[in-house]
Amino acid sequence: MSTTDLDTVAWDLDPLVDGEGAAGADRFLDEADQRASAFSAQHAGRVADLDGPGLVAALTELSGIGELVGRVGNYAMLRFATDTADPANGALLQRVQERGTGIETQLLFFDLEWAALDDARADELLAADGLDTFRHYLRTARRYRPHLLTEPEEKLLAEKSVTGRDAWSRLFSEVTSAIKVDLDGADEAVPLDVALSQLMSPDRELRAHVAERVSTALEPTLRIRAYIFNTLMADKATDDRLRNYPSWISSRNLSNEASDESVQALVTAVRDAYELPRRWYRLKARLLGIERLADYDRMAAVGGEEEKAYDWDEAKDIVLSSFGDFSTVMKDGAARFFDEQWIDAPVRPAKRGGAFCAYTVPSVHPYVMLNYTSKRRDVLTLAHELGHGLHAYFARDRGVFEQHTPLTLAETASVFGETLVFARLLDEAETPASRLALLAENIEGSIATVFRQVAMNRFEDLAHTARREEGELSVERIGELWKESQEELLGDAVEVTDGYKTWWSYVPHFIGTPGYVYAYAYGQLLALSVYGKYRAEGEGFVDKYIELLSAGGSKSPEELAAIAGLDLTDPGFWGAGLDLVREQLELAEKAVEEVLAQREG
Repeated sequence: MSTTDLDTVAWDLDPLVDGEGAAGADRFLDEADQRASAFSAQHAGRVADLDGPGLVAALTELSGIGELVGRVGNYAMLRFATDTADPANGALLQRVQERGTGIETQLLFFDLEWAALDDARADELLAADGLDTFRHYLRTARRYRPHLLTEPEEKLLAEKSVTGRDAWSRLFSEVTSAIKVDLDGADEAVPLDVALSQLMSPDRELRAHVAERVSTALEPTLRIRAYIFNTLMADKATDDRLRNYPSWISSRNLSNEASDESVQALVTAVRDAYELPRRWYRLKARLLGIERLADYDRMAAVGGEEEKAYDWDEAKDIVLSSFGDFSTVMKDGAARFFDEQWIDAPVRPAKRGGAFCAYTVPSVHPYVMLNYTSKRRDVLTLAHELGHGLHAYFARDRGVFEQHTPLTLAETASVFGETLVFARLLDEAETPASRLALLAENIEGSIATVFRQVAMNRFEDLAHTARREEGELSVERIGELWKESQEELLGDAVEVTDGYKTWWSYVPHFIGTPGYVYAYAYGQLLALSVYGKYRAEGEGFVDKYIELLSAGGSKSPEELAAIAGLDLTDPGFWGAGLDLVREQLELAEKAVEEVLAQREG
């Protein structure tokens, strides 16, 4: 049987620009610019005069322009992600951002004039026929009314963002992607992601060595990354002040369609349950035969067996068969990602680290990026990102304005897909040690996604608050705040080493999407509840799940969750999700006792 060469698993970006490369990108931007100019000439200052059919026609044209700009923007971003060191990719990304911003500024008037309508007039227009893929977008746009500036001010901020916030974010990506880690025994320095993956090794000396070398590799450009973070925190403080947001997190919560109070309830519930991860880490120390874990021990393999490597074809088969056991519709959708070159998988020099799914635009298709190193964790990451991809794929009929969910629901499909694959791997585990390894990975995944993300949210809260109260923060001060947030999570169960103080500095979310990280916890707990519904209802749940994904962002988070039979307004909801995490932990604890008994026997 032939085996796929991983190096050939590269995405085909041609559909985004009709196979015309950078020239196609420029052609699309020319068309979008012309259409935006015509739209502005026709509608600027006259949105209040639109009738129902006129509003539908205007939004249809706006979505067409958005498709063009979205195709080009994603083409440039995805090219850059696979090779951040290529000057041509950087130049294209910059050109696309500059021209895209110019188009955006021509169209800013529409949302501003729509938000300015009185409620009675807006309600009258929202009742018009033909707004099925626009209505929720129009309603949510009006929620920004208290925070919008005048049209000239909005245009100025949008224009300056290209050489401001966006430029700093790009610099961070370039600097971080260039980090290489020198490891003993390696022929050459390895990318940061490759080094971090070795923290799962069962060899503690290797883990300690890798952690020390990662800290060393982070040091040379640490002050640059700290300066970028400082600058963007100050930029956000200015933006929040001008727009009258009461706190640093309020703008993120508004975009997530979540109240400050509900987000704080989530954060408080998770912080109050920090003893769950501490309980696991104490147990893990017993398994590893050490008195107390250090930070570099947290992800160590614990199964007592050498971890199996999964080649690309094995990973593909596991994911597709797991999805197929749930739904053939889900399997068939996921198969297109493999068959039609929607995935870029290999680790390459200057490739962006981590993994992500780009929704792109409804008229094309999503793309998935990985840094696949053949570990079991990578198989689960593939399932995770394909979950995102299926969410985008199934929601494509919602159009440009309603394909995306708020960030608070963005992780639902990804965690659900990952959980399906985890269940498959657990069923196939043949020994107590291999079952323990999987259960450990699962509980540690929940810890990373729920508890660690809330701890990172706590770090952001501390950092943004300190930046506003104290001014520019030193590298040392940022490190102190990072350590404080991590020690609150880990308690007496894990030692936070001095080197770990700088590990905040490679996390892109802090730079590109401030306040994002709590959405992981929100999404994980919600997805576990969705999976719990599937366990309870069986096949009868499948259609509800596909309906949930197909709805995209066409409803509020509460309405979307209700499709799956969940009530996000229930004060006990987060507690119920944490109970599912506790159930996972108890299963892992039983597996630990079984393995320890086997060792002692």
